[in-house]
Amino acid sequence: MHDDHAKVHRDWRIPNELWARIEPLLPPHKAHPLGCRRPRVEDRKAMDAIFFVLRTGCQWNALQNTGICSSRSAHRCFQEWAAADVFLALWQQCLTAYEALQGIEWEWLAMDGAMTKAPLGGKTADKHPTDRGKIGTKRSLLADGGGVPIGLAVEGADRNDFKMVEATLTSIPIERPAPTPAQPQGMCLDKGDDDEVRELLAKFGLTAHIRARGEESKALTQEAGFKASRWVVEHTHSGMNRFRRVLIRWDKTVRHYLAFLHLACAYITYRQAGLLG
Repeated sequence: MHDDHAKVHRDWRIPNELWARIEPLLPPHKAHPLGCRRPRVEDRKAMDAIFFVLRTGCQWNALQNTGICSSRSAHRCFQEWAAADVFLALWQQCLTAYEALQGIEWEWLAMDGAMTKAPLGGKTADKHPTDRGKIGTKRSLLADGGGVPIGLAVEGADRNDFKMVEATLTSIPIERPAPTPAQPQGMCLDKGDDDEVRELLAKFGLTAHIRARGEESKALTQEAGFKASRWVVEHTHSGMNRFRRVLIRWDKTVRHYLAFLHLACAYITYRQAGLLG
């Protein structure tokens, strides 16, 4: 029982391997404008607290009972680091490491959207079209053939998935190699406005592979050698929902919501690269 408790406790704190990549990305400390003499919380403790909030979905004030650090200190650091795009830079670094070690499967990409409740509202949050008008937001996720998150965009809940395609593609934080006849790049999507989407994807050098709902699962059972492709992004969405802070959007500020999403993407990428102990 003691060992199980210790494992859970470690899983709620930032892994050492990931912290080693985060620390060099942190901006220099700013002096307090009033000359406050109280020492600033250690960066590692603040990051542990931020990761705890991401994993558990707890309110910032709940940190007071964890013994990690005060909620005020953790939230102040989170705001500073989100404004400095630390979490986006971390995701970028993790993707670069994954590309070097495993290789991103650029030849077979998949994109899909997921609805998220947003009780507090905020920018890019509006009425959910299928949930009795409740406030929600939508995240559009791009994954490679292995399910690694490589692109992410956020819009209101009533935004059509296909209206988010361009924003998701342009959000890729590392350079995408140009497709060639020898190494084409395909994009798997749900059934939708085929002509409009195909034209847009063609501008990015991508070949659209759009199947109607249920068509891929049917092909999986009936076509010899068929490999499901769009399902990998659904699996990645499911993995992101295990980070309870992004399962329901509690951040009214888009930058803060994206910061949590970028940290989750970085963790997933680094774990799939096999770099976490």
